[in-house]
Amino acid sequence: MPAVSTPLGDFLRACRARVDPAATGLAVGGGRRVAGLRREEVAVLAGVSADYYARLEQGRERSPSGQVVSAIGRALRLDADARGHLFRLAGVSPGMALDRSRDLVHPSLLEILEAFPTSAAYVLSPAFTVLATNAIAAGLLSPFAGTDNMVRVLFGHPEARKVFVQWPTVAGATVHALRLNAGRFPQDQQIRDLVSELRAESEEFAALWDDQNVGGLARAFKVFVHPRIGRVELTYQTFDVRDAPGQQLLVGTPAAGSSSAEAIALLRSQSALDSDRDG
Repeated sequence: MPAVSTPLGDFLRACRARVDPAATGLAVGGGRRVAGLRREEVAVLAGVSADYYARLEQGRERSPSGQVVSAIGRALRLDADARGHLFRLAGVSPGMALDRSRDLVHPSLLEILEAFPTSAAYVLSPAFTVLATNAIAAGLLSPFAGTDNMVRVLFGHPEARKVFVQWPTVAGATVHALRLNAGRFPQDQQIRDLVSELRAESEEFAALWDDQNVGGLARAFKVFVHPRIGRVELTYQTFDVRDAPGQQLLVGTPAAGSSSAEAIALLRSQSALDSDRDG
């Protein structure tokens, strides 16, 4: 069977290119033609034959065992998110199916959003569409009114780089988390359409997508410059919504007594005034 490009092969090649051979304990000689590890070196570290590993990369081996995939993950020094992604690409851990609840936020979760009176709280779909917000999050995201998908905001909205001070960090983390979701939910048409659209429209998105990095949204420090309240610094924590697989609750909290806390309080009061006027 001729070699073909596969998601598994592309991921393995990208991962081994990022491993420093010296960090693995292997004898490193000169004249290396590729970055990172050679195929043969990955095979040695994983305890499989060089031919077998080459067949995996080339798409000529489609049914690796869990033991082999685990050994390759260790050889490539993958973290937990990347190992999970590797298992899913190898077909050892099948992707999850999405049901009709993917875009429906349960009423109890809507109540929880309002239980964060000093934090920005919102719910994202697997494709990172904002499904629900509390008043503070709505105010914080107001510069992007009309665009409810955070990936499209980052790579297509004219205000994104002004509002997100650390745009390269935020954009990279978002794309890598989207790739993780694409592996978890391989049949999700919204993710597929989003990736196809942005790869065609944004060279920066395409480069980040093609680097094959994966990583879930984790605790993060984000800095905003909001047109109404100025600079805001928030620490974000992400929670998986267990009864709606793929949904995530994000909560951004300012340090107590900080200028950011004062700015958030101002934003909340302004949002309440706007709501009263609209009512």
